[in-house]
Amino acid sequence: MLQSILHFLHSLYSPEGLKELIRSGGAPLVCTIVFIETGFFVGFFLPGDSLLITAGIFSYAGVIPLKWLLLPVMFCAIAGDQIGYWIGRSAGAALYRREDSFFFRRSHLQRAHDFYEKYGGRAVILARFVPIVRTFCPPVAGAARMPYSRYLLYDIFGGVFWVCATTLGGYTLGRLIPNIGQYIHYVIGVVILLSILPAVIGLLRSKRSSGTPPGSAVFNQEVK
Repeated sequence: MLQSILHFLHSLYSPEGLKELIRSGGAPLVCTIVFIETGFFVGFFLPGDSLLITAGIFSYAGVIPLKWLLLPVMFCAIAGDQIGYWIGRSAGAALYRREDSFFFRRSHLQRAHDFYEKYGGRAVILARFVPIVRTFCPPVAGAARMPYSRYLLYDIFGGVFWVCATTLGGYTLGRLIPNIGQYIHYVIGVVILLSILPAVIGLLRSKRSSGTPPGSAVFNQEVK
């Protein structure tokens, strides 16, 4: 069992493995991974961006019909976020007091909290493009008691925009660059680099600034 899990995780972060997973699992597997990544804390390590761009490239190659990919993945991305929102809404401040575990890190929650404090409602849309924050922003919005109708509006727009940007971006790359499948590892490398760039910039800024990081005062108040 453990061997199977480790093999699956290795496949997710290996260009060849990711290609094989998409070929064998098709749209249902892509939908499942996106749903878990956006809806449950355990999904914070899943590579949503690179997965969807690779799926878009394979869609152009005829591996997965685009019509079976776009709408189902949009639905799963939005549905997953709804679960995260209501987890935060029901757990409230208790979520911030939860102990670290294999599936949960308070540092990730802190990062999402700071992101939400900085961007407000727009964070629901922008977080779609930031790994880890994408998973933890919905519970933060729920714990902050963001009005559900407003959250749902932002979330639908963000989910549709994220899926279209990544999947259609991959589809366009497949159409413009012949035999791009041979260079998929470079594509995934660039996507990962762009994904972690905001986190690196934020870390450098926090190191330069003195005192407590932005948003930590509000976070500490909520924990108390």
